Amino acid sequence: MRIARYVMFFLAFSAFAANVRLYLKDGEYHLVREYKVEADRVRYYSVERGDWEEIPTDLVDLKRTESEIKDKQAAIAAEAKILSEEDKAERERANEIAKVPQGPGVHLVVGDKIHTMKQAESEMKTSKGRSILKVMAPIPIVSGKGEVETKGEHSLNKVNSSRPEFYISLNSEERFGIIRLKPGKGVRVVERVTIVPVTKEIVEEQDQVEIFRQQVDSDLYKIWPTKPLEPGEYAVMECTDGKVNIQIWDFAYDPKAKDALDAGGVKQ
Repeated sequence: MRIARYVMFFLAFSAFAANVRLYLKDGEYHLVREYKVEADRVRYYSVERGDWEEIPTDLVDLKRTESEIKDKQAAIAAEAKILSEEDKAERERANEIAKVPQGPGVHLVVGDKIHTMKQAESEMKTSKGRSILKVMAPIPIVSGKGEVETKGEHSLNKVNSSRPEFYISLNSEERFGIIRLKPGKGVRVVERVTIVPVTKEIVEEQDQVEIFRQQVDSDLYKIWPTKPLEPGEYAVMECTDGKVNIQIWDFAYDPKAKDALDAGGVKQ
């Protein structure tokens, strides 16, 4: 599409450069390749007759002719600027995509670099025991309530930016975002799960963080909080509603953390 616009632009530019309307005061015009004023005559090269001709200056509407030329030049310059800006934006987008590692995963923006985060292991805890959640694979569960947990009360991944930025490359068309984790005894609660009796409907409750989403490529998004985070435990998550297959990449926001890198960095 962009190539077609370039072709159209250069065709229009070539047509303009080759043809100028030399207006007469009676409203008519000559289509000319170029013209010049010589004393009381206007000498021009006629596109129609392919030769140089002259006409009295008093018969030519030079003001209208020059005004139209300036308008066309301004329009061409504006179009050229738009194409240049679009080309720049396209190059920047391509460079952005290139710096993010390929394949599903989550990557933290650290200044002008990218830090690939390790996925945390999650478990479904019910009265019947625990089940490890597999990537994008729902687990069999029975009626009742449960919690999805991840080990440890605090994440080893610390950021000191209140609005950290992440790239998330999706495994498939899943819901994704940032959630707040609730510390428990030796664990952090990722979500609460209710399995409705009889219908077996699954209700998942997560503490969602409001975020901005910017699609960078077909399955690559950049996300960041719309408002500064409160200190605490968080995770970037990906899941399918009603499948209990949530996958998380955990982190802790601690503005005073000495072992966190600058600009929202992370230290394992």
